[in-house]
Amino acid sequence: MAENKEVRVRYAPSPTGMQHIGGVRTALFNYLYARSKGGKFILRLEDTDRTRYDEKYVQNLYDTMAWLGLEWDEGGDKGGEYGPYVQSERFELYKKYAFELVEKGEAYYCFCDSERLERIRKIQTENKMAPGYDRNCRHLTPEEVKANLDAGKPYVIRLKVPMEGVTKFHDHLLGDIEWKNEDISPDPVLLKSDGFPTYHLANIVDDHFMKISHVMRAQEWIPSTPLHVQMYRAFGWEHPEFCHLPMVNGKDGQKLSKRHGATSVNEFRARGYLPKAIINYVAMLGCSYIDGQDMYTLEELAKNFKLEHLNKSPAVFDYKKLEWYNGQYIRMMSDEELYDAVLPFITKTGDAALDINVSEEFPAPHVGPEYSGIAMGDDGEPVCVDKSMNMTSADVKAALMQLMPLIKERLKYLTDAAEMVHFLFTEPKVPAADQIIPKKLDAAKTKEILEAAKDFVSGIFGKTHEEAEEAARSEAEKLGVKLGDFMMPIRMAVTGSRVSPPLIGSIWILGKEKSIARIEKTLKAL
Repeated sequence: MAENKEVRVRYAPSPTGMQHIGGVRTALFNYLYARSKGGKFILRLEDTDRTRYDEKYVQNLYDTMAWLGLEWDEGGDKGGEYGPYVQSERFELYKKYAFELVEKGEAYYCFCDSERLERIRKIQTENKMAPGYDRNCRHLTPEEVKANLDAGKPYVIRLKVPMEGVTKFHDHLLGDIEWKNEDISPDPVLLKSDGFPTYHLANIVDDHFMKISHVMRAQEWIPSTPLHVQMYRAFGWEHPEFCHLPMVNGKDGQKLSKRHGATSVNEFRARGYLPKAIINYVAMLGCSYIDGQDMYTLEELAKNFKLEHLNKSPAVFDYKKLEWYNGQYIRMMSDEELYDAVLPFITKTGDAALDINVSEEFPAPHVGPEYSGIAMGDDGEPVCVDKSMNMTSADVKAALMQLMPLIKERLKYLTDAAEMVHFLFTEPKVPAADQIIPKKLDAAKTKEILEAAKDFVSGIFGKTHEEAEEAARSEAEKLGVKLGDFMMPIRMAVTGSRVSPPLIGSIWILGKEKSIARIEKTLKAL
C-alpha cells in the first residue's frame, strides 16, 4: 500500500450478542492504530444474521464504546460519506455485485435444494470425506441455467473458487501465508435464496467501498482470508492489508470464555471495574509499548501503538493483573470522582443493575441497600433506608464524602464499597462471640479490651491520626496484647464487620456517642 494512503480501519461486529472482551481488544487495536496514523476509525454493523439479531445488542455496542471512551469517526449516529454503515441497509449493493461476478464468470447460479445438500453432507460424513459443496451446478450450461430461471427455481449464487494452485497473502504480524486453493471452502454461497448476502460477500463489498486500508481481526479469521483474497481477485479490486491479532486465552491455554470468569463488558461494568483499567490492561494483551511502564492513558496508548510491537503468540488474560490495574485507577481518583463512581454500586443503580451471569464460581457482587443501607431516592439523591438513623440526604452524602479517602486505599472493585460503608447507615447486629474474640484470647480478655476501648474512643477525638494510633499502641501494651488483637474486637463492635475502612477514621465519622454505644452493646452480649 502506498505510504501516503490514508489509514482507514473498522470495527464491524455482528449484533447477535453482548460485547465481550475479545471484541473490545479488536476494536481497541483498530482505534489505536487509526489514531497513531492520523487515520479514521469506522464503526460498522454487520447485521446480516437476522435470526440472532436483536436491537438490544446494537444498543449494547454503542453503550460499550461510549463507556470505554472509544470514539469513532464514521458510522453509527455519525454517518459519513461511505454510508450507510449498516449492512441491512445495503442489500441492493450486494445483489448488484453478486450478479456482476456471475456476468464475469467468477460466480454461478446454484439450484440445489436443501434435500440434495443434506444427502451430500450425509455421504461425506459416512465416507469420511472433506465437507463442502460438490460443485454440482458449477458446470451447468447457459441453457440449463436459463431454463431453471425461467421455471422460477430458487437459487443461490456461489463463488467459483479456483480448484488448483495457491492463494498467497502477506500478514503484518505473521508474514507471508500460502493456502492451497483446494483447501478453501468449495464455492461458498455469496447471495442466499432470500436475496440476503452472506457474511463474506457483504464484508468484502463494504471494505472495498468504505476504502478500508487495513483489516485487523483475530487470528481465528485466518482460514477465511484466502477466500476473501480470491473474492477481491474476482472483483478486480485491491485487497486491504491484513493483520491477524493474537488470540486472548485463559490461563489454561484455551480461548477465553465464561468458564474463566467475566467476559462480557457488561459483566466487568457490573462487577465494579473502571473503563480506564479495562482499556489499559486490554491494550497490553499481545502488545508492548514503553519498557518499564505499566500505566497509560488512552492518548498515550495511541501515541505509542505500533503494529511491529504486536506479539505472535496468544495473550493470556490474567484477572489478578486486571484487578491490580483497577485498584491503581481507583486510587488515582479524586474523592468526588470516587463518590460518583461508587454510588451506583451502593444503591444498585446504573452499572450495578446490569444483568450478569452468576454461578457458584462467580457469585453476584454484594451491592445495593441490603449491603450498604443506602437507596436512591425519587429525587436522585441517596437516602438512608433505616429511618431510625435520622439522616437526611445531605447527611448521607456528607458521610459518604468523608468515607471516600478512607475506603479508596482498600477498594479492589467499586462493588467493595457497599459493605465498607454500611456501618454508618445501619445499626449493625452484634457479631457472634467467635467473631469478636481474637484467636489467641478468651472472652474475659476480650471484655477487658472492650472496656478499655470506651476510654480509648473518647480520647482520640481532637487528636491527629498519628496521635490516635499511638494511643492504640499504648492501650494494647497496657493490656499485654498485640495491636491487632486490641483493634479487632473494637472494629467488630463499631462496624459489625471485618471488612471496613480504617478503624480510627471510621470512629471519627460515626461519632463518639454511637461508637461507645455499640461497644457497650457488644459487651452486654459477651
